[in-house]
Amino acid sequence: MPTNTFDVIVIGSGLSGGWAAKEFTEKGLKTLVLERGKEVKHLKDYPTTNMMPWEFPHRNEVPQDIKDANPVISKCYAFREDAMHFFVKDNEHPYVQEKPFDWIRGYQTGGKSLMWARQTQRWSEFDFEGPARDGYAVDWPIRYKDLAPWYSYVEKFAGISGNRDNLPMLPDGEFLPALELSCVENYFSDFVKKNYTDRHIIYGRCAHLTQPQKIHLEQGRAQCQKRNLCQRGCPFGGYFSSNSVTLPWAEKTGNLTMISDAVVHSIIYDDKAGKATGVRVIDAKTHKATEYFARIIFVNAAALNSNLILLNSTSSRFPNGLGNDSGLLGKYVAFHNYRARVSGKHDGHLDKKTDGRSHTSAYIPRFRNVFKQETDFLRGYAAGFSANRGIKRNTDGFGEHDG
Repeated sequence: MPTNTFDVIVIGSGLSGGWAAKEFTEKGLKTLVLERGKEVKHLKDYPTTNMMPWEFPHRNEVPQDIKDANPVISKCYAFREDAMHFFVKDNEHPYVQEKPFDWIRGYQTGGKSLMWARQTQRWSEFDFEGPARDGYAVDWPIRYKDLAPWYSYVEKFAGISGNRDNLPMLPDGEFLPALELSCVENYFSDFVKKNYTDRHIIYGRCAHLTQPQKIHLEQGRAQCQKRNLCQRGCPFGGYFSSNSVTLPWAEKTGNLTMISDAVVHSIIYDDKAGKATGVRVIDAKTHKATEYFARIIFVNAAALNSNLILLNSTSSRFPNGLGNDSGLLGKYVAFHNYRARVSGKHDGHLDKKTDGRSHTSAYIPRFRNVFKQETDFLRGYAAGFSANRGIKRNTDGFGEHDG
């Protein structure tokens, strides 16, 4: 036990796990981070990051047999030939769906922070007041003013680009300069302004370094190069990930221990002490079981796997899983609606062309049921909006010859 004892155990190395490791190690706590997937080191383990299109066997397209074998994960925009290796495949975690429920997993150092869409909009007072106002679900114990300083704390360290739009339904933050929207996106934004007072088309705030500050240079990061190849892993650290930011920062303190291929089986609960004291871990390669102990245990294994770990953590005090006196653990899990889409064609601006690549899109903040209930459904929704010129490819000569 002494050799396997730490001040803190963090389960998962993704966005929240990496940040937890940063906070604990900065404060002098010896911290163990357990990652169930393979090790992915910043710079060293991004195998496709500098590859040219012609270097991919299928020009970055996913072969049909792989699509057929992965009907759920292949829906993700980033599941391409250049980043498939960062995604958990359907057959590795089979989906049993009575109703559609598409959940994406990434098992490696950094988790899904390598493949995320990097959109970072704040919640507003209307979001926190939602349950109390419409009488549905449980009221939040905090409000926006309680979280606002922590939003700022995170944004300054991570690096978020955006504009100060002064919208009550989408609070402004600590922003680096925003990039330009496309001419059609700006046209559409102006058109909406002329016709609606309650709807806005703005730059989507995103975790990219458009103008690095001192803290970002200290992290070893460089300005975003606008390559729009983010899902491959960014060698410049231009966007925020655990791999390029929080985990290296934690490692510099000398207080971090990282173990990969470490599948957490359950949390050890001491009935006499009345608290959790450690974790049971299975080595993904050898299947050997090991126990680690700490005063503090942070579970950051994403929504589904965090629930699975807690459900697996049974004891005489918690026969149905740690903290599951209500019997609701693992039920009523919310997820991002992935992805409804409406598209159209704009015939103008034919004299314009796109210069470079954008790593974000325009954004339409929530405008339904904000100040009062207007519809027969509760709450509201936001949406991304993008406009770009499609590429027309000549496919003459492909396919069976009928001559």
